[in-house]
Amino acid sequence: MFDRRGLLAAIAALTLVAGCAGAGTPKDAQGNPLEALTVTTSTGTHRFMVEIADDEAERQRGLMGRPPLADDRGMLFQFPDVAERGFWMHNTPSPLDIIYIDPRGRIVSIAKNATPNSDEVIPSNGPAMGVLELRGGRADEIGAKPGDVIRHPFFAE
Repeated sequence: MFDRRGLLAAIAALTLVAGCAGAGTPKDAQGNPLEALTVTTSTGTHRFMVEIADDEAERQRGLMGRPPLADDRGMLFQFPDVAERGFWMHNTPSPLDIIYIDPRGRIVSIAKNATPNSDEVIPSNGPAMGVLELRGGRADEIGAKPGDVIRHPFFAE
């Protein structure tokens, strides 16, 4: 015969361990993992939780077909090289601020309130290794401008 209390205790412990296994990685409502990122401007340090687009398929898909971003959310596009970049808003239904970032985490340029569903390419106007997309108008709300610093493990300081 088996000890029923011991079995129940073992099941409870396994359930707790399984529940905690993914607890260290925050996720959005769709289950996408999120990472912390800060933008330091003349108005202070602003905290965001961002999705990471670090492979070609994720970078191509971006925020297409998605609802507007919350004030504290974004998507960080990571590239393996530093180059002139160009983004578009194809199938992206809400305006975005597109922030181009150099390898040290400095803002190169900002395309504010990019037109939804547009196929017009928006250039970085300088070499960039990362691109941060925020809700349209958010860059102005936090006072972001070229030269400001973005902190995330992807960027060398």
